[in-house]
Amino acid sequence: MEIEHQKDKNRFVLNIDGEIAKVEYSLKNKVMYLTYSEVPNSLRGQVIGKILVEKTFEQLTKEGYKAVAVCSYVKLIAERSNKWKNIIS
Repeated sequence: MEIEHQKDKNRFVLNIDGEIAKVEYSLKNKVMYLTYSEVPNSLRGQVIGKILVEKTFEQLTKEGYKAVAVCSYVKLIAERSNKWKNIIS
């Protein structure tokens, strides 16, 4: 499963058999405000949300961004791991 950063749409997406799971953001001064996450009903209950958020964190880090978790689910995933504490606030 590869994450795709769609900069023109301000979102990260996972395309799973034609179903799109996404994390949307707004960008200010090289800081991403992760505002919304969504996993289609057909993919829920399969840990796709967690995979989506962690891959988003990995990709934005690779691209040199820091982020603020606005979405409650994104915030929950960030808080559960010390790995992201210096990148995601």
